Amino acid sequence: MTTTPSDWSYPLGLFDAVGIEMEYMIVDRETLDVRPVCDELFRVATGAETSDVEPDGPDGTVSWSNELALHVVELKTQRPAASLEGLAEAFEDHVRRVDALLEPMGARLMPTAMHPWMDPNTETKLWPHEYNDIYRTYDRIFGCKGHGWGNLQSTHINLPFANDEEFGRLHAALRIVLPLLPAIAASSPIVNGDWSPISCHRMEVYRSNAKRVPLMTGLVVPEPVFTREGYERDILGKLYDELEPLDPQGILRHEFANARGAMARFDRGAIEIRVLDIQECPRADLAIAALVIEVVRAMVDERWMSYEDQKKIKTEPLHSVLLDTIRYADRTRIREHALLSAFGIQQGMVWAADLWTNLLEQVMPDNPNWTPMLRRMLRTGTLANRIGSRVRRFPMRPEIHDVYAELSDCLHNGELFRVP
Repeated sequence: MTTTPSDWSYPLGLFDAVGIEMEYMIVDRETLDVRPVCDELFRVATGAETSDVEPDGPDGTVSWSNELALHVVELKTQRPAASLEGLAEAFEDHVRRVDALLEPMGARLMPTAMHPWMDPNTETKLWPHEYNDIYRTYDRIFGCKGHGWGNLQSTHINLPFANDEEFGRLHAALRIVLPLLPAIAASSPIVNGDWSPISCHRMEVYRSNAKRVPLMTGLVVPEPVFTREGYERDILGKLYDELEPLDPQGILRHEFANARGAMARFDRGAIEIRVLDIQECPRADLAIAALVIEVVRAMVDERWMSYEDQKKIKTEPLHSVLLDTIRYADRTRIREHALLSAFGIQQGMVWAADLWTNLLEQVMPDNPNWTPMLRRMLRTGTLANRIGSRVRRFPMRPEIHDVYAELSDCLHNGELFRVP
């Protein structure tokens, strides 16, 4: 269910609500090449030039918005949702509605976290309308015509906090869970028309897309900061200082400039998780989100490790695990003692797939909506590995096209992508 603003008592507390955002590519219906027509889609939907569409009015469940690149459209919960219940059906309905508007344009939506053969250096077209000053500033400083900017789609989870104590507990938990996320959600194994040995190639390019200002992404895993004052001083303040010579007008002097994998948004009282590759259909994304939320909740509840001990875990070992899961996804050997002990694991090595399977059985063993699907997904492997099983290591364009056409059908029909 979703709620209207009057139903809430603000600020929202830990796990009172959730916000979901999903990004999809607009591609040609036949060739699957990217089609930079998001603004045209919105004009058809509303009859006006706009950056946001509320197809069901201000009380709707899902709205549409633009992203940096013109070939990307974001579907998102229009306001905080009390739970994930009913959201799969809502997002699937809006996917089909977008597809219906795109069909006369000869276009459709395509899932996964990277377009498999797009050349972002020549094909990226930036959103030219509202907020263009922000996008132009990003482009001037970083050059947004690259894979880390013009070719990446993800699912974001927004989790609320009501005060400093809740922020600290949520931030501590997310720092620990974040390195494991590519091991369940990687979906970007094809890039530049070739199979990549990196399962989550989106995060590989994302983590290095702001080299001129390294503090934008940091080590992706956030620093061990657990108060708003400390965060604004040690993360945002240092980032703004590093940006100032390149952005003297302060156009990017805002919380959105922080690109860590879990970024605090004090303006909305939430932390946004940005590490999840988008899957083949909303139901798969929401199943993963449900499990992630329950694991984070268990960590906040100190199920395996006390809050005080969580705060002591350094960023570097967590970053090391993240680099491994970006490359190997569910096939990662996790050996980092600090991370394993945070989940009460005493073994010296655990496979990432086994860790997620174990976590599912601990925190969500019998959820009728999500557990059966998650068991199936964990058994067959991440979407990256399922895609990889369908293409040769040196694939030809037609075989990649067939796989991604099937993935686009999965998105439209709300189905999992299956391996033979």
